Amino acid sequence: MVKLEFMYTNWIKNISALILLIFVNICVAQKQIILKSPDKNLVFKFELKPNSPIYELKYKNQTLLNNSELSLEFDEGNFGENVKTLKPIYSQVDTTYNLIVGKAKTIRNYYNEVFIPIVEKQGLKRKINLIVRLFNDGLGFRYEFPLQENWKSYVMLDEKSSFNIAENPKVHTLFWNNYNNDHEGLYNILSYKKIVADTLMDMPTLFEYPNKTYMAITEANLRNYAGMYLKKQGTGLISQLSPKQGQSKIKVEAKLPHQSPWRVILVSDRIGGLIESNIITNLNEPSKIKDTSWIKPGKTSFHWWNGDVIPDTTFAPGINFKTNKYYIDFCARNNIPYHAVIGYGGIAWYKSDAAGYSVVGPNTDVTKPVASLDMQEVCDYAKEKGVDINVWVHWQALYPQLEEAFTQFEKWGIKGMMVDFINRDDQDMVNIMEEILQSAAKHKLYIQFHGSFKPTGLHRTYPNELTREGTYNYEQNKWRSTPISPEHDLNIVFTRMLAGSTDYHLGGFRAIQAENFKTQYTRPLMGGTRTHMMAMYVVLESYLSMVADYPAAYEGESGFEFIKNIPTVWDETVVPEAKLQEYVVLARRKNEKWYVGAINNSHEKSISFSFDFLENHREYKALIYQDSKESDANPNQLSKSNKIFKKGDDFMFDMVKGGGMVMEISPVN
Repeated sequence: MVKLEFMYTNWIKNISALILLIFVNICVAQKQIILKSPDKNLVFKFELKPNSPIYELKYKNQTLLNNSELSLEFDEGNFGENVKTLKPIYSQVDTTYNLIVGKAKTIRNYYNEVFIPIVEKQGLKRKINLIVRLFNDGLGFRYEFPLQENWKSYVMLDEKSSFNIAENPKVHTLFWNNYNNDHEGLYNILSYKKIVADTLMDMPTLFEYPNKTYMAITEANLRNYAGMYLKKQGTGLISQLSPKQGQSKIKVEAKLPHQSPWRVILVSDRIGGLIESNIITNLNEPSKIKDTSWIKPGKTSFHWWNGDVIPDTTFAPGINFKTNKYYIDFCARNNIPYHAVIGYGGIAWYKSDAAGYSVVGPNTDVTKPVASLDMQEVCDYAKEKGVDINVWVHWQALYPQLEEAFTQFEKWGIKGMMVDFINRDDQDMVNIMEEILQSAAKHKLYIQFHGSFKPTGLHRTYPNELTREGTYNYEQNKWRSTPISPEHDLNIVFTRMLAGSTDYHLGGFRAIQAENFKTQYTRPLMGGTRTHMMAMYVVLESYLSMVADYPAAYEGESGFEFIKNIPTVWDETVVPEAKLQEYVVLARRKNEKWYVGAINNSHEKSISFSFDFLENHREYKALIYQDSKESDANPNQLSKSNKIFKKGDDFMFDMVKGGGMVMEISPVN
């Protein structure tokens, strides 16, 4: 009897323990917030730990980010410890919108969202909302700081969003030793575990997992906030914000209500899927410009790159009407909508008491051209020829007299400008750039930022932003001892271009074998083949592509007709074939025409792709420019042919080292 009582007592204890364990597991599970993408391939999990909230991200059951902490450091204490979550709110959005300028026209905005209110249990009892959106091709999350009785403003010392990278992917990134930089560098490719701790990493940064899953980290909708970098600490990455100038402690100052940019994680099992993604613009606001009819993307001259070349004997070069007339006439003959007035020989077109383009003197005045230039005469002549004028300007020369300058530019008839030497992405500079866009829109002016950080999708909100540089590109061939390599072009496509428009000094028509390259500041030489250079107009996303060589370099040359015809904004973009570090094939559609561009690395190869992107039941005529048998020895040589294709057909072609291929495809019926 005693034995039976003992067994019964143990049975009761075991049952009680089991019930307690189930209860605990249910409680733990209730604290975990789970969100899935519409196609259920991406899964986001969020829960509270004693020190901070954490999240993880899985793609097709593979862990990409594991136990990644989220916390914020303010001058009045950290946010993340001793917090609780209120009831999460789930929603789904499936809408479309149109872009004025972009790699596609009609964009689907399809995602699942969870809104997670997080509240401190003690102290100020501050409330911050974490908003998470899962698309089929990635994740976006941001912090929202709502207006509240006991918290009116904040000073942020650090945003500690972490990305605890699972496994040991190959990483493609730019390293920096400070925050004030032009974001122009050669990419580093190494395994994740070999990244040195506490080194700044630019964004986008690409991660290639062993099973060929691809992930990139960047940001969207950067406004009134500091630009973000990544830094390895321990086994994970943590966000690093660009500090305000002149100190290192304060990153962001804001009044409530306020919000951070979106932290974006692009994910696909196709590297081309990252290029096709529209998450960046999906996470930005609709256009703030009501009348956009004046915004006209197109191509532009840019004679600084070629060394300000003009004919040898007809007139004296300089900052004068005849030099600009020479390029305006060229643009008028060749369907190039814009001519850039820059200056000459390192001297700006406007009044300045500083030597060189990169510096600004105390008496600089961008409303007054130098004595040798009548800007009204230049603009009037260009208008007669059907060409519009844009100008180059240093941001420090422009910003102190922003409204005065834009009023004068509009009066002259200038349509836009390159704003150069940004070289910062602290909160103040981010705000200055948005102010420039806002003011420019009032005067119907477009903006082209150079020496700038990555785009974050602001061209949806301000479609008068036509392009950004922030790339180590062909301008370097003016002073490098070796040319920009085809591998670097591919690195740009698979990293920097994931963020958006990517301005290069395009159009060099003097291709030469790498071993024969020599430095030429005037008439710089190019690595890669002629067709590689032509393909860059398709491969890169930019709504104001440069045609940067001089007129005699183009006219009468094979392939120039393709550059004359190609648009700069698109209705659709697809990537039929791509291999990281090897090659890429991009196809972009404008109305019923398709343009296909392919670029190769430094090893010759044959590749093929399918015309699955064409419409059913139609035939298309393709004008094809590709490397010829002589292109290896003479990179300016190319072959032209015509073929008929229909949806589903395959096309195989050869590329020499540094080679390329382009097509202009039109429907036959």
